[in-house]
Amino acid sequence: MKSILRPALVLFFVLTIICCVVYPFAMTGIGQLLFPHQVAGSMLPGDKGSELIGQEFSSPKYFWGRVSATSPMPYNATNSSGSNNAPTNPALADEIKGRIAALKAADPANAAPIPVDLVTSSASGLDPEISLAAAYYQVNRVASERKLNPTVVRQTVDKLSTPQYFGFFGEARVNVLALNVALDQHQ
Repeated sequence: MKSILRPALVLFFVLTIICCVVYPFAMTGIGQLLFPHQVAGSMLPGDKGSELIGQEFSSPKYFWGRVSATSPMPYNATNSSGSNNAPTNPALADEIKGRIAALKAADPANAAPIPVDLVTSSASGLDPEISLAAAYYQVNRVASERKLNPTVVRQTVDKLSTPQYFGFFGEARVNVLALNVALDQHQ
């Protein structure tokens, strides 16, 4: 029994040191060398928050992000989840109708079709980005509230936009927090 137990315990302790100490420190070090911004949480300057987690903006002078389904508070990173409402669920239809009404109330002159990502929540409930269509839908409201030329606001959206992955996968998007921070600095 000793001849089996000793090698097993030695192997256990060696693998524990490698997997629980050496590997994590090596990966952290490599990450800090190659991707320092991402390893630090992708924080925006001035304690504005992380560009990886959506934040709630309700003032009409800000761009609004994708709706968060996390509870008890929106964009709660410790409780990432979707609503799990099926497309045929009446509760989902009521939520969407309420979101459409809120968007129309905030910008009654806007007759453009409302992009789907402004009225539906994502699977994680933490999306930091919206489609360019969702951003463009909000340009006139944000420009009017900030007393800016809509062209300036649209140029800010375009400047901060991220193209499709590899030029064809997904869609172009813009980070809502980065966009709102840039507009705050503009004024």
